[in-house]
Amino acid sequence: MTFPKVADCVDVFESLWPPALAESWDSIGLAVGDPDAEVRSILLALDPMDSVIAEAVVLGADLVFNHHPLLLKPVQTVNASTLKGGAIHTLIGHGIALFNAHTNADSARGGVSDVLISLLGIEDAEPLVPHRSADAAAGLEQGPVTGIGRVGDLESPTAVREIARTLSARLPRTTTGVRIAGDPGAEVTRVAVCGGAGDSLFDAVRDSGAEVYITADLRHHPATEARDTANRHTGNPHLIDVSHWASESVWLEAAATELEAEFASRGFTVGLQRSAVNTDPWVERY
Repeated sequence: MTFPKVADCVDVFESLWPPALAESWDSIGLAVGDPDAEVRSILLALDPMDSVIAEAVVLGADLVFNHHPLLLKPVQTVNASTLKGGAIHTLIGHGIALFNAHTNADSARGGVSDVLISLLGIEDAEPLVPHRSADAAAGLEQGPVTGIGRVGDLESPTAVREIARTLSARLPRTTTGVRIAGDPGAEVTRVAVCGGAGDSLFDAVRDSGAEVYITADLRHHPATEARDTANRHTGNPHLIDVSHWASESVWLEAAATELEAEFASRGFTVGLQRSAVNTDPWVERY
């Protein structure tokens, strides 16, 4: 058996989710770890929470692959008594590397939004916000365009409430559930999605001609303004709000499949395991 080193894992990750596809504000890549350390086991998770790191320790994982970054915002100290510092100390103390692919995994083909829209049977979606310059920087001038969000067409007109019900059945169950703003009975064909928080993309959604927009973390003011704008024109897009965690966690299975194939193609043996920890912060409602 040939086990990869941390540096080999980074090469694999970056081949699937090129750093050039990440947004300029993002923090991606290897946050903790020795590039020369051997990796026999990788734990895949959405969030680098203490509970996930503790799980990695118990499982004996050598590397944690996250979607969300541990160090998105700058820190002034890695004092072990601080939240970030404590996580870093635990990881280093147990010889566990930490890597994340965030908005580069959102933009890449087969990424977060592709998996989300595929739950509705749409397999030929296009980016809401194409990243042609990022594609060139990543050496992806040929082939499908990458970018944030996805938009595509259903096989036949479908009521907004039926789309919401499909998502409720196919996404992991959450306390916050699935919510609709607009007309639940409206029949739509063109669908836009953005895994995670997508209320910054309303202009792109309208430009795409989408009749319904599925995303997470929709706040009161952006949602009401979007509906007011819709009502002054065609009534579109209707909105479907889902859990941030649920909208992105479904990608981890697809990521594991891609990783397994890529490691094997390079002659590496490594165990891949998806975290059993539910990091959705909402646990109860009344």
